[in-house]
Amino acid sequence: MISVIILTRNEELDLPRCLDSLRWCDDVHVVDSGSTDSTVAIARRYNAKVSVNPFVSFGLQRNWSLDHCALQHPWILFLDADEVANDAFVTAVKKAINEAPETTAGFYCCWRLIYDGRWLKRCDSFPKWQFRLLRRGRARFTDFGHGQKEADVQGSLDYLPEPYDHYGFSKGIGPWLDRHNRYASLEAAARLAAPVSFRAVFSSHGSQRNQALKPIVSRLPGWPLLRFFITYVLGLGFLEGRPGFVYCVNLAYYEFLIRLKMREKESAKKSPNRASTP
Repeated sequence: MISVIILTRNEELDLPRCLDSLRWCDDVHVVDSGSTDSTVAIARRYNAKVSVNPFVSFGLQRNWSLDHCALQHPWILFLDADEVANDAFVTAVKKAINEAPETTAGFYCCWRLIYDGRWLKRCDSFPKWQFRLLRRGRARFTDFGHGQKEADVQGSLDYLPEPYDHYGFSKGIGPWLDRHNRYASLEAAARLAAPVSFRAVFSSHGSQRNQALKPIVSRLPGWPLLRFFITYVLGLGFLEGRPGFVYCVNLAYYEFLIRLKMREKESAKKSPNRASTP
């Protein structure tokens, strides 16, 4: 009924928990991009099918997986190694695809961000959406910011409101900061390139609204501080204790990095001979 694809690179810490949550699935594929730890051995121990392809970007890697994995089922779910398909999510996925009309090409999925054992529902502005569940042959991916979004969709897309679990801090705060420093460069380029669309800002689709708002709010004076105020104070993130405070501070810092890199890119464009930091 459902094939699952997991993209990995050095995920020996998180992959077992992810694969444990997929014992209901008889067609799990791990697409690895050159792990030097025991990721591949763990995947094979769980009887997952392993493919290897160098990582260039999330959109390209997901499309490569669609093209090269020997998928057995008509529906495909993408998960990351630090994500878990909890029982309620699995039940909702099965129900959704069983009831989906033929015109449905896929579903946006949302997640519960877990930090220090707590679901940061308010701080992470739940629900946020990513295109993760698709009917085979009816959609592709394209790079967007530091991640990807849907492309070449043949049919309609729906929303699956039951979340999966995302352990984004499972390796500690240091790797999270390193990762988001890299993401900030990609986000800065994407936000500078994105046209301002007020029509999309007022779209009824949350995924389109979020994408349309990013290039606008990034240019607001003091946006990183405002981001903290919105999530921690107005969004009642303070009710989520110390994990909520730490997360909101890091979100504000991430927006600060994006704004810095946007300004660097703008300066470099005006002065081509001036060195800039990537």
